[in-house]
Amino acid sequence: MVGLFPSSTTIYQALLPTSPYYKPAPKPAEHPQKRPIFSTWSASDTAKGKAVEISAAAQAEYEKASQKAQAKVGGIELYSAKYYAACTVGGILACGTTHTAVTPLDLVKCRRQVDPNLYKGNFEAWRLIGRAEGVRGIFTGWGPTFVGYSVQGAGKYGFYEYFKHLYTQLAGEEKADKYKTLLYLSASASAEFIADVGLCPFEAVKVRMQTTIPPTFTGTVQGISSITAKEGVAGLYKGLYPLWARQIPYTMMKFASFENIVAAIYNYLPGQKSDYNKGAQTGVAFVGGYLAGILCAIVSHPADVMVSKLNADRAPGESVGGALSRIYSKIGFAGLWNGLPVRIVMIGTLTGLQWMIYDSFKIFMGLPTTGGGDKEKTTIKT
Repeated sequence: MVGLFPSSTTIYQALLPTSPYYKPAPKPAEHPQKRPIFSTWSASDTAKGKAVEISAAAQAEYEKASQKAQAKVGGIELYSAKYYAACTVGGILACGTTHTAVTPLDLVKCRRQVDPNLYKGNFEAWRLIGRAEGVRGIFTGWGPTFVGYSVQGAGKYGFYEYFKHLYTQLAGEEKADKYKTLLYLSASASAEFIADVGLCPFEAVKVRMQTTIPPTFTGTVQGISSITAKEGVAGLYKGLYPLWARQIPYTMMKFASFENIVAAIYNYLPGQKSDYNKGAQTGVAFVGGYLAGILCAIVSHPADVMVSKLNADRAPGESVGGALSRIYSKIGFAGLWNGLPVRIVMIGTLTGLQWMIYDSFKIFMGLPTTGGGDKEKTTIKT
């Protein structure tokens, strides 16, 4: 019987992995509910990876274009002619594009200022205008808006930088720092006074186009030609005083509050402004601009209503004072605030985008962003 059964050594060798008879035992299958599902996660990770690649490529192209632009202008020294020229271009980009983008909001605001009962709300207004005039009607006045506010943006930002530096030199560094808010107010008022002279003719055309149904003019050039033919050049400037009354307080609030809000944000955040990258700095510019825009809308709204009323309802030969008195007797104090909620949304968004675009352009040209935040922070010891 000895030869009928294999020895223990033979059995052991047959079960080794090197044996031709070896078969590994199958691994126990995991429970289906315990198996992780990777298909959705993998798609998400792939999308994130692609987004990161695209972002990195866009950033690289941006840096390349920025360096090329800076090399082309040969470097920009602060407060030089090139510096003010760059700020002027930044102002054109900031104001011309943003004001044109919100033309539909501006159209409804102007019409409701003239006739509060015309529309119940923005969406109803756009639906009625679109039905009567088509999509093009919703953007009525975009031409004079683009040209006029590009001119105004050039003057507003370019001259603000100029007057801020000029007044700082006149006052001296110590007094300028001590009374910096007063300096911001003075510089912005001076800049806006000049900028509005360029804006006024186009504002007159825009308001008349937007407050008449159907629009009085078909375009900017035709509007200017019609007004000057009937009323002379003075007809383009009959709203200048109310425009100053609206825009100068608006711009003073816009620049002074923005400068202080941005400084307060950086003072609250850890580190200094220079510690933050370009994206973070433009983000701070947008937030500061939006908050400043809310204040701007409230301060300048009564004058904005009067500008719309004057351009639409002032009789030929009527004095500004007489027209204002007559219009106010009709609408009263409450009428001065018609359309304020719409204007808060519009101006807040506008101002935030304008500062973001303006500071983005300054970064693109290798210039520092607007507003404080690079001074050493002081802590109060208790």
